[in-house]
Amino acid sequence: MNIKTVIFDMDGVLIDSEPFWRQAQIEELSKYKVKITIDDCINYTMGRKLDDLADTWCRRFDLPISNIELQQNIMHSVISHIREQGQAKAGLYSLLNYLKKNNFNIGLATSSSVPVINAVLDHLSIRDFFTVICSADNEKYGKPHPDVYLSAMTQLKSNKEQCIIIEDSVTGMISGKAAAITTYVIPEDITDPKFSIADGIFTSLEEIEHYLINKAQPSVIANNV
Repeated sequence: MNIKTVIFDMDGVLIDSEPFWRQAQIEELSKYKVKITIDDCINYTMGRKLDDLADTWCRRFDLPISNIELQQNIMHSVISHIREQGQAKAGLYSLLNYLKKNNFNIGLATSSSVPVINAVLDHLSIRDFFTVICSADNEKYGKPHPDVYLSAMTQLKSNKEQCIIIEDSVTGMISGKAAAITTYVIPEDITDPKFSIADGIFTSLEEIEHYLINKAQPSVIANNV
C-alpha cells in the first residue's frame, strides 16, 4: 500500500475532547431532570453530528427544548472547555510534522461543527497542517455514513488505494469502512470487539507514526495491542 494521504477525525484523535462532549451533554440534560451517563454518551452519540446528537436526546426524553437550542448550548459548553482545558493527543505534533516533512496530503473530516473545528485548530495551533478541512455539517448525512470522508478524499485529489483514515469511535470507523478507505483506530478501549472490523488497531498516534515510518503490517500491530 502506497500511502500518500492521511485523513484525521478530530475529537478524540487530535484533541482529548470526548470528555468535554460527554460532560456538556450530561450537564445540559440535567437541567431538565434527565440523567444520562458517560456510557450513554458513548453508546448513543459518540462520533455523530451535533444535530443528530441533539435529536437523539430530544426524541428519547421528549425534552422541552428545541433541537437547535440544545445544539447551541452543548456546542458553547464544548468550545469553552476546549479553550480552557483542551490538550493535544500524545504524539500529535510529531506525527503532523512527519507527514508534512514527507509530503503527505493531510485532511480533516469531522462530525463537529465549524465553530468547534475552529476552536480546536486555533487552540492547538495546527490549522496550517491541513490542506482540506471538512465538517459533516456540510453533508446530507453524517457519520456513520461515508460522505464526509469521501468529500475530504475528493478535495485532496486522492484515491482509496493511497489513503488512510485515523478514527477513535465505532461510528467513525463504520464511516471510514463504508467509504472503502483503509481505516485505523485508536480507541479508548482496544479490547472492544466492535473495533474488530478496523484495518488496524493502535494504542496511540505515536504508534501510527512508527507504523508509517517502518511500514509495519497494521494487522501485526493490531494483534500486539
